[in-house]
Amino acid sequence: MTPSSLALRHERSLPDLHALETFLAVCEAGSMSLAAQHMGVSQSAVSQMVKTLENTYGVALLDREVRPARPTPAGSILLEMAEALLTQARDMAEQLRQRVRQDHAQIRLGCVDSFAATVGPALIHALSGSARELQLWSGLTPGLNSQLLARDLDLAICTEVPTDPRVTQHLLLSESWVAVFPKNVSGPLMEQGVDNDTKRLRAQLQALPQLPLIRYTLRSVIGQQIERFIRHLGLSFPQRYAFDATDPLLSMVAAGLGWAISTPLCLWQSRAWLDEVQVVSLPATRLGQRDFHLLCRERQWSASAEEIATLTRRVLLQNVIPDLRRAMPALGTDVVSLPSAASFS
Repeated sequence: MTPSSLALRHERSLPDLHALETFLAVCEAGSMSLAAQHMGVSQSAVSQMVKTLENTYGVALLDREVRPARPTPAGSILLEMAEALLTQARDMAEQLRQRVRQDHAQIRLGCVDSFAATVGPALIHALSGSARELQLWSGLTPGLNSQLLARDLDLAICTEVPTDPRVTQHLLLSESWVAVFPKNVSGPLMEQGVDNDTKRLRAQLQALPQLPLIRYTLRSVIGQQIERFIRHLGLSFPQRYAFDATDPLLSMVAAGLGWAISTPLCLWQSRAWLDEVQVVSLPATRLGQRDFHLLCRERQWSASAEEIATLTRRVLLQNVIPDLRRAMPALGTDVVSLPSAASFS
């Protein structure tokens, strides 16, 4: 390498912040050995750092003929510049965090329809103090998961977790299935209440009047989960009616055209129909419930996720669960359950 190309390389070299920090430590300590002790490295490592700086800038930075070590005139200039540069570098981390917090004041949150309609309003109100702009998207779980992975959403509240290692999750709540019947229908299940024994529950459901089961469509996660629950019970019901949404499903039940399996939040979302149907709890087995998970794809959203999880728990305990119990007193107290304090992972 020619002297001119070496000089050009030196001119274009970016400052080595670690080396500058080492040089600053030597000037403050007065010796390389003391600086090495303070930094927890070897004296030779400190000496090499200073030598690298001197080679980079082509000047002597320390007067090695005196004790304690003193910077040369060039070293004094670099010392002044290094202090300013290192201060800016240390401030950069806090400035970045502030910018991230500002960016996170704009939150795009996706929720399944039943959550958006029941918990969503109070959650958005609680978030309004810390977020400058909130966008709440609602829909079915498969679509929300796709939007999250495509970065169209920052966070999503869904009833199924995508099998993607980039997605972190937090369990928000679980709710048990409930059976919904027309007001004038009677039978063992309505008269005796739910039986937690699977065989007896199967017998109770088989003894229902000859009404078809009104389903959620299988393109929805709730429809798929209910079908798994029915198969778990060893039952089979003919396919007749199926809907994506709870409103038309409950209207059919209220009209006496069939019965349905749904959830407390779905019923609360369509509570205009509650006076025209009767609701019975079903056992909260592993397949007898659905879980709501808060999902995020990017690590920097973990703080926002923790805040949303905390606020959701507060909204459920203070508003939604008491309202559900007042509206549907026949339901068990554990029909909606919250996990113990858990970390976002």
